[in-house]
Amino acid sequence: MSSTSLLTKNLPPLAERIRPQVLSEFIGQTKLVHETSLLSKAVSSNQPFSLIFWGPPGTGKTTLARILSREFGVEYFELSAISSGVKQVREILGKGKASFESGKRSILFIDEIHRFTKSQQDALLHAVEDGSITLMGATTENPSFEVISPLLSRCRVLRLYPLNNLDLECVIKRALENDILLSQKNLQIDDETKTFLIESCGGDARKMLNTLELAISLHSEEN
Repeated sequence: MSSTSLLTKNLPPLAERIRPQVLSEFIGQTKLVHETSLLSKAVSSNQPFSLIFWGPPGTGKTTLARILSREFGVEYFELSAISSGVKQVREILGKGKASFESGKRSILFIDEIHRFTKSQQDALLHAVEDGSITLMGATTENPSFEVISPLLSRCRVLRLYPLNNLDLECVIKRALENDILLSQKNLQIDDETKTFLIESCGGDARKMLNTLELAISLHSEEN
């Protein structure tokens, strides 16, 4: 492979390129994804339910929502609470209702749901209550303080935690072996570098992968 910087290539970031596609590939959060967990049982019985993923950045909230939508085989909508308003929510709820009435289910994933105002959260209530939409939210903040009580009572809160060192080491291994670019370079990372990557990211897999990608890119430019 040429020494062209990885950052100049027309490809998504490393963290996106190696994002797990199925539940069995997911690294970390063992209590949530093991074979007898609530999520695994829901998938095996094809019974999606509304939930809120609560945890720090880079722990797998968005990844889990996308995996579950594929596992359930439902129509999937994704919004960011930062850039979306009531209008966008109602448009998706309308699509979800139409699908529901034709016998199909839909999942609406809202990233950073704690940033929605009360009126924006209120707009979700009826659809979640009647089952025309399965809501999956992600938040870094305690939902007990940031999500309105009527909506919170209709969702199961699932807690995610920073990845431990062993999980992060597995993430590095997957990146080096499975990524479309890095797997071609036959890279070897010494223990000191690996320890630095793991200990400096605070359990945030995305942050660690961004650092790894940048370091490899800079090294390629120097050579």
